[in-house]
Amino acid sequence: MAELNMTSFAAGLKQMYSPEKVKNLVYLDHPLLALVPKMENFVGENYVQPIIHSNPQGASATFANAQANKTASKIKKFTITTNKDYALASIDNETILASKNNSGAFMSAVTLETDGAFATAARSLAISLYGSGTGKIGRVKSDYSSGTTIYLSQAADIVHFEVGMKINFAVADGGGSVIATKPTVDAIDRNLGTITVSDATSVAPNHYIFRDGDYDSKLKGLAAWLPASVSGGDSFFGLNRSVDVSRLAGIQYDGSASPIEEALISAASRLAREGGKPTHCFMSYEKYAELEKSLGSKVQYIDLKTEVDVGFRGVVVNGPRGPIKVIADQDCPADKAYLLQLDTWKLLSRGQAPQILNMDGLDKLRDASADSIELRVGYYGQLSCSAPGYNCAISF
Repeated sequence: MAELNMTSFAAGLKQMYSPEKVKNLVYLDHPLLALVPKMENFVGENYVQPIIHSNPQGASATFANAQANKTASKIKKFTITTNKDYALASIDNETILASKNNSGAFMSAVTLETDGAFATAARSLAISLYGSGTGKIGRVKSDYSSGTTIYLSQAADIVHFEVGMKINFAVADGGGSVIATKPTVDAIDRNLGTITVSDATSVAPNHYIFRDGDYDSKLKGLAAWLPASVSGGDSFFGLNRSVDVSRLAGIQYDGSASPIEEALISAASRLAREGGKPTHCFMSYEKYAELEKSLGSKVQYIDLKTEVDVGFRGVVVNGPRGPIKVIADQDCPADKAYLLQLDTWKLLSRGQAPQILNMDGLDKLRDASADSIELRVGYYGQLSCSAPGYNCAISF
């Protein structure tokens, strides 16, 4: 009788996880990740993204002055490198055999763990697309005193946590180091926005929270490309953006004092002044509901489809340079909305992001010290923008 050996298992796994299924697993609940343009053939050491932020300035109503004042175009470049991210899972060999058909189990152990690893990797990537690269997934509330149950300063950040996750705490949101203790998330109250951890001896109010191993190691997302401020010593992918902040680091708009619809229109007008034509706006579900209520009877819905038929419903707001598709995204921070000209963005990756890491031809490996196999899912990628000044971060 033929057995389910390593060779036959590999063939089945390759068929089960075709590119189409992988994309559906990845994009299902992550609108920005699904809609952002992608370049999956990123090769070489880095990707150079040139930026023209000033045209030649040899101009005057007087010819002699125009000739005397000639300048060259101001061209800068981002030299973009990748970040890595992994999601690994082990499957006990006996469990594989016991669950290989419907009569033995409700679901295949292989399918369960592989889908789970893809979902974890996709979730990490989707969250990173909004982040600054530090890896922060939450922050301890300022009134925390003691105990293993910790309230998050933004309750909506609870979606970034899972039971069993190993986490770190740190005083600074990047640029420092994590505290040595590595507690496990033992329980989550998603209504209250609390996590219960295995060890809280190192926790203090306002500590930042990271998945273990992520500190200062994640993809540079929207918060990095469109930062709240830029210092004179800025060096972002090798470029000092302080010489022309709006064009090289995007537009910031404070919408905290305005009704959400007005904030969106005002931010779009600010972008239009700079030459931008925003096409999409991503915001949290809470802010999306606020906008939907604000629009009332004026609300116009739109259904967006991706290349793999994953769909999202949004609303349309008429901006000064055309309609803006507004989409709710659970990965977007609760206090931000990102107004984007989507064709200026690109998710660069070496192959699909994420993918089964099988460059050696093996879709799985034998665990060295256990009767199990290990599968590896991950990606090597980075977010790139060709015109940061055509995009805006709205603060609430």
